[in-house]
Amino acid sequence: MTNGMSRRGFLRGTAAAGAGVVLLGASEVLLTAPNAAAAPAPAGAGYGPLVADPAKRLALPKGFTYSVVTEAGVTRLESGEFTPSNHDGTGAFTGKGGGTVLVNNHELGGALADTPLPVPHLEGLTYDPGSAGGCTIIETDKDGKRVREFVGIAGTAQNCAGGITPWNTWLTCEETEGLAGSGGRTKDHGYVFEVDPFDQAANRDPQPIKALGRFAHEAAVVDPKSGNILLTEDAGDPNGLLYRWEAPKKFKPKKGGLRELGPTDGVLAAMRCTDKAGAFVDDLSRATEIGTTYGVTWTTVPDRDARTTSVRKQFTGDQVTRGHKLEGAWWADNGAYIVTSYAREDSPVPHDGQVWFYDPKRETFTLKVRFGVNPNPDQDGAFDGPDNITVSPWGGLIVAEDGEGVQHLVGVTDGGDPFPLARNELGNGSEFTGPVYSQDKKILFGNIQTPGIMFAISGPWKKQH
Repeated sequence: MTNGMSRRGFLRGTAAAGAGVVLLGASEVLLTAPNAAAAPAPAGAGYGPLVADPAKRLALPKGFTYSVVTEAGVTRLESGEFTPSNHDGTGAFTGKGGGTVLVNNHELGGALADTPLPVPHLEGLTYDPGSAGGCTIIETDKDGKRVREFVGIAGTAQNCAGGITPWNTWLTCEETEGLAGSGGRTKDHGYVFEVDPFDQAANRDPQPIKALGRFAHEAAVVDPKSGNILLTEDAGDPNGLLYRWEAPKKFKPKKGGLRELGPTDGVLAAMRCTDKAGAFVDDLSRATEIGTTYGVTWTTVPDRDARTTSVRKQFTGDQVTRGHKLEGAWWADNGAYIVTSYAREDSPVPHDGQVWFYDPKRETFTLKVRFGVNPNPDQDGAFDGPDNITVSPWGGLIVAEDGEGVQHLVGVTDGGDPFPLARNELGNGSEFTGPVYSQDKKILFGNIQTPGIMFAISGPWKKQH
């Protein structure tokens, strides 16, 4: 999820043409002005300007407040250790008494011995004794106040995004291709693991779901009707792919069902797109018009465990369609919203982010949001680098910004108007991660990745059209 390279120098040498964001909504589709992201939100969109935080943590609109749920090196787990650092993708589940249970990824890719605030290695919950990443589980009350925090899984690596399953578990994704013997690892990594937020016994003896492949996983979404799983890949050289794991007939979409799979069960395939004329599309950056719709077919992955050749490098010619930094994903509206983050010199057409919608019934992929090139990321008011995403119960989308310069949580209305919802005021330029609402829609949980702080944001929420 963290940018693999700095864009600052490249941005400053890039023309300002195309700066902005446009959105095509799910049902009541409207098109915004092409410079919407570079200008204040129009009257009625969003919640007004952000108010500077005297504590220099989180700027919010007037009337909104935040509380800290967890903070790396400050709050403690019930086992006594400090909360781990590098908060990332987060899943929210209904808790007791109107509270929320959250599973929080910690994107830690280094060796355990070199990591100041790792996910603690507890007996029975650790996959690789050499790796520092994993997930913590946080229980809150109805007001978002932390009740307890504990380890869900440890000994994994670079836990980035993930996804909620229809059977109320969390799929945590490793954004790495590291093999045993490097970086302190004693086991292979680059897998998806399942974490049960309600049953610690189910989390014991963690095992990778090898059927979902070994690559730089970012996010996962489950089709509740078919049990198929879409998986994004945050990788370059060459650009990553969108994958679909097609469930075998014997698969039962329930708790424990994924653990029963063999390493080659189901069909793992990569997306291939064609335009309305039937011509192959090599890279998703080619789409510049909102509403562009591609037909989708799927090309089977030859070797999903990829011990000798990365999965994305196993295809040639016109077998697959690539996209730079395939990032967040969220299931809603009978399909999946998929993010491709900024695309510059390593993509055919430059942009600062796209959001797509995959329709599994029609097998189509439609461009919903496009962020134009942000000419000045250090200036507050323009947005770039969408990453984690959620579909807001108040309408539209909430996007976590992972770009250069000023970092925001960005709202985008159903009508296509972007607006700032929060701004990082720590002064460290760290990205936002893991936006997700409580089930009663009253609290938006979100993280600043570094050093690692989870916030509970409350305020006068209203429908965003």
